[in-house]
Amino acid sequence: MKKTLKILLIEDDTIEVMKFIKVIETLGEKHQIIESKNGEEAMDILKITKQLPDIIVLDLNMPKVNGVEFLSSLKEDEILKYIPAIVLTTSYNPKDITECYKIGIAGYILKPLKYEDYVSRIKKVLEYWCENVLIKA
Repeated sequence: MKKTLKILLIEDDTIEVMKFIKVIETLGEKHQIIESKNGEEAMDILKITKQLPDIIVLDLNMPKVNGVEFLSSLKEDEILKYIPAIVLTTSYNPKDITECYKIGIAGYILKPLKYEDYVSRIKKVLEYWCENVLIKA
């Protein structure tokens, strides 16, 4: 039986959110998506929710609290720091990549230009995390 993931998607671009959800539906997956438009809103969601997400997928370039700031706060929290955070971004800036890995991300994925490549990457990420044993906080 395939595991269903609870995914916190932190993305301010509505088109990107729709694309991510469409991929999940196209793949026939039943993963639960919790949407957040920025790091501040995401942290609020994490602080009040009773059942934490299995993974977090986030963009770096967002208003209010950007991805790096969010990741720093996440990894400083004694409960939330165990949630795997996967960066899904257009930034190929070596400084961003290094900073995210220093903070403790679980993966850094570039958003490809071609939709087929995007589908392939998201499918691989979801398959990987469905096979992992995750900590339930």
